[in-house]
Amino acid sequence: MTKLQLSRRQILKAGAAASLASMMPAVLAKTGWPEKFIKMTVAFPAGGPTDTAARIVAQKLSERLGQQVIIENKPGASGSIGTASFIKSPADGYSLSMFGMPALLAPLMYKNNAYDVKKDFLSVATVYVLPMAVVINPAVVPGVETLPDLIRFAKASKTPLNYTSSGTGSFGHLAMEQLKDLGGFDMQHVPYRGSAPAVADLLGGQVGIMFADVVAALPHIRAGKLKAIALSSPNAKVLLSGVKTVSEQGFPGFDFDSWGGLIAPLETPQAIVDRIASETREIVTGDKELQQKLVSAGAIAAFQDGKQMQARLNKDYDRWSAIVKAKNITAN
Repeated sequence: MTKLQLSRRQILKAGAAASLASMMPAVLAKTGWPEKFIKMTVAFPAGGPTDTAARIVAQKLSERLGQQVIIENKPGASGSIGTASFIKSPADGYSLSMFGMPALLAPLMYKNNAYDVKKDFLSVATVYVLPMAVVINPAVVPGVETLPDLIRFAKASKTPLNYTSSGTGSFGHLAMEQLKDLGGFDMQHVPYRGSAPAVADLLGGQVGIMFADVVAALPHIRAGKLKAIALSSPNAKVLLSGVKTVSEQGFPGFDFDSWGGLIAPLETPQAIVDRIASETREIVTGDKELQQKLVSAGAIAAFQDGKQMQARLNKDYDRWSAIVKAKNITAN
């Protein structure tokens, strides 16, 4: 192939891409989208981290799109019930879902799970990262100030301590199981259906320890009712600057965040998916009010486009599924 031929091919390719981009407004104008409200499914309980972030984002999208984005909670089975229902929604641009990480691993834990996270929906855009923290109720585990303190306390206990999480197979569950192996100590897992009820019983003293989504625990940490003793990653320092990470407390390489992003049903028109991603980029990267609201709630605004989100989803699925298999974790 000559340089001239290559140049012509590149020009034609670039021209086709530009033409496709210019068609998007025309396609949307022709369809009139959006002509009515958009439903955003949240497959987790109201008040939890995914729900909180979804409501913040929905408000901003409503303003930019000129139509209400309403939240519909469909919790249960680590997000798998709502997600399985959502993927059957009409692919007309009026159905979105804020995908949360528990739903990432549900297919591994439920024998009759009805979706494949790698191929049964469209990744639209990531919206936030959700730092996590090892949080304790000081009344239940007195004298614990750091992660090494907790490990010593657990090893000295005559019976295994109880720790909680937002559900079987949640990031909090898997992270604590990995930490137990690394630290050589034992605790008994007591799962709940969502972060909000888990934190409620942590506050009540029914359980003493949780690897918690910061969004759920932060108000109680600030009020002095709970104490954060270790962070999942340096990102969490934006929210809890005085707390060391797990890695800094003797476990180098232990570094992760949960995250959330928008998904759409398969076959949703690409022009609509692109418009939603574009509006999401604008509010996540440029709207200071949204960024501050997320930080106040315990999350950090973080945009990735659909391709980047899908690559991240695939990588995290492979990473955490290895722990699920090694621990033989199942919800059935």
